[in-house]
Amino acid sequence: MASAPEQFQGFMINSKEKWSDFTKEKFTPKVFEDNDVDIESECCGVCGSDVHTITGGWGDLAVSPICVGHEIIGKVLRVGPKVKGIKPGDRVGVGAQVQSCMNCPQCKSNNENYCPHMVDTYGAPYNIGGAGSGKAMKDKDGNQIWSQGGYSSHARVHEQFVFPIPDNIPSHEAGPMMCAGLTTYSPLKRAGTGPGKKVAIVGIGGLGHFALLWAKGLGAEVWALSHTPGKKEEALKLGADHFVSTKDKDWAKPLAFTFNFILNCADMTNEFDLKTYMSTLAVNGAFHNVGLPDKPLPEMMAQDFTSNGSSIGGSHIGSKKEALEMLKLASEKNLHPMIEQIDISEAGCKKAVEKVKVNDVRYRVTLVGFKKAFQTK
Repeated sequence: MASAPEQFQGFMINSKEKWSDFTKEKFTPKVFEDNDVDIESECCGVCGSDVHTITGGWGDLAVSPICVGHEIIGKVLRVGPKVKGIKPGDRVGVGAQVQSCMNCPQCKSNNENYCPHMVDTYGAPYNIGGAGSGKAMKDKDGNQIWSQGGYSSHARVHEQFVFPIPDNIPSHEAGPMMCAGLTTYSPLKRAGTGPGKKVAIVGIGGLGHFALLWAKGLGAEVWALSHTPGKKEEALKLGADHFVSTKDKDWAKPLAFTFNFILNCADMTNEFDLKTYMSTLAVNGAFHNVGLPDKPLPEMMAQDFTSNGSSIGGSHIGSKKEALEMLKLASEKNLHPMIEQIDISEAGCKKAVEKVKVNDVRYRVTLVGFKKAFQTK
């Protein structure tokens, strides 16, 4: 089996004050363990989470320098002796999680994305012997080894978080499925989305456009709710049966008691009139958040939920089981997201994150050209 280099290369950020000034640097990956998979990266999607992280929107940088990116597609170079179902040469994907304890009730019930010891793809400390062991993994100089993300030459990931990619899904499309796709598929599937269900997708952007694809692919009747009327044509092409402009006066009144499930993909929910959105839910319907704003949600009273028995919640990415289901759905139903491609470089990374920051993307960006940038085979 081919092996990965001792040090990986990545385009990295050194401070949140210079959040779009990337430099190409080397970093030490985690120690290779029995369940690990080494991947030579081909491309990586650019997620809103990357921007929230490097701008400090979600807090100070966990480690500096940091390499973000958690929508990785690449080729397997080698696998550990305990790895099953993945072999060198396979094209695979990695999302926003690279490790969990594998022993807790969550990990044993296809809920490893809720493991209390989970390790994020970037900005999280590694432990020897797996997540939650409490024994810090250190480099040869005694420094803590941190997870680093996908704007990089290689990835080293526990097999549970490595997903084989169907042959008919192009890599630049598969990349954003690893986070944006899974983040929207998981709650739709867990809500029982399918024939006979009425589902609304709020925010037709990077997350929302995937949600339209999945909701329609699962068989539901689908509404797109957007404050941008110009997105109507694209929303209908992506799978919406109906389009509603939330800029219109009294837009919610004709939709009272309509939706079994609202998937909120917007990340400006702090500015929403949530009571109006909640009024469109059917009895016991749910308003579910996957867009994560930097600021708190609007204040609500408990009484606001009683008129229709509604609820509000959220979720975090998805499980491997759901990732494989999602990829199968995309493959079998020939579902294609709308993706822009930018060659990875200092300038390319800067351009990509700045476009995402100002919502100048239709609807996701994938960084490509990794072999040229990193001089990999």
